[in-house]
Amino acid sequence: MADPRYFDRAGPFSLGDLAARIGARVADPAQVGMTISDVAPLDQAGPGQLAFLDNPKYAAAFSATRAGACILHEKNAGLAPSGVALLFSGNPYLSYARAAQLFYPATRPAPGIHPTAVVDPSALLGKDVSVGAQVVIDAGAEIGDGTVIGPGSHIGRNVVVGEGCRIASSVTLSHCHIGARVTLHPGVRIGQDGFGFAPDPAGHVKVPQLGRVLIGDDCEIGANSTIDRGAGPDTVVGPGCWIDNLVQIGHNVTLGRGCIVIAQAGIAGSTQLGDYVVLAAQSGIAGHLKTGTGARIGAKSGVMTDIPAGASFFGIPATRVKEYFRQVAVLRRLAQKKGADNE
Repeated sequence: MADPRYFDRAGPFSLGDLAARIGARVADPAQVGMTISDVAPLDQAGPGQLAFLDNPKYAAAFSATRAGACILHEKNAGLAPSGVALLFSGNPYLSYARAAQLFYPATRPAPGIHPTAVVDPSALLGKDVSVGAQVVIDAGAEIGDGTVIGPGSHIGRNVVVGEGCRIASSVTLSHCHIGARVTLHPGVRIGQDGFGFAPDPAGHVKVPQLGRVLIGDDCEIGANSTIDRGAGPDTVVGPGCWIDNLVQIGHNVTLGRGCIVIAQAGIAGSTQLGDYVVLAAQSGIAGHLKTGTGARIGAKSGVMTDIPAGASFFGIPATRVKEYFRQVAVLRRLAQKKGADNE
């Protein structure tokens, strides 16, 4: 059970109501009236609580669960212990996410401007905006209806923030347009100078960064991630992108729709990612490259060439996954042969 000091729980809900709202089906119609009061993991859930099974690794935990109900794929119904009500779903994890949102809906502070905030008179704030303590909003900024700005954040001159955004504490925004329903976690930095300079033995000469950052609707950007503004063209993050903590996106980079960029990954300047690209943790893409729609880059990979659409690459330098593992197998055989020769 979630700690009530930090999370406010809604409900309870009937099993039938839950099923209808999360895209699932109650296996036994006689159980639609069962009351569900909370969500919990398989190994911790008790009567009246809802768990889920998606990964077959947890089949043993499912067989031993004391949960009142469980979301699962119909093919796994035979693993269920007696007494557990079943909700069938084609995507149990997605259905569980929806159920957890029902029990623990996002909360927001009351609208209003904290007395310690500094808001320039020329800034435009929409309806029901919440501005936290020690926030600074500069001249010409525009904040959409229902947006929340957490303590200590700074919204720079002429920045545009769409409606329904959630900006956490200590976020800085400059030279950017933020779409609607965007979530920015603590410490996010958007719109600062890109890393552009002309090398000179007498002292490097900075190239003015004259572009912006454009963030599409429904994006989420994790804590302490940074997105540099463009040098002339804009840096663009397409709608629906999810960016993890500690990610660096360089100037002039373009991300298509629905990209996923995982922790400590980096994308160098002027690189383009197509729609729905996945960039796994601690991977890096060199500058001025193109990664096609649906491509997947494995963790800790170093991408130094263009990646075709739909391809999966891994390693340093990154190559197609099958090729990478063939190389690993060859090296292993060579090492084993060398070891045998030295015995």
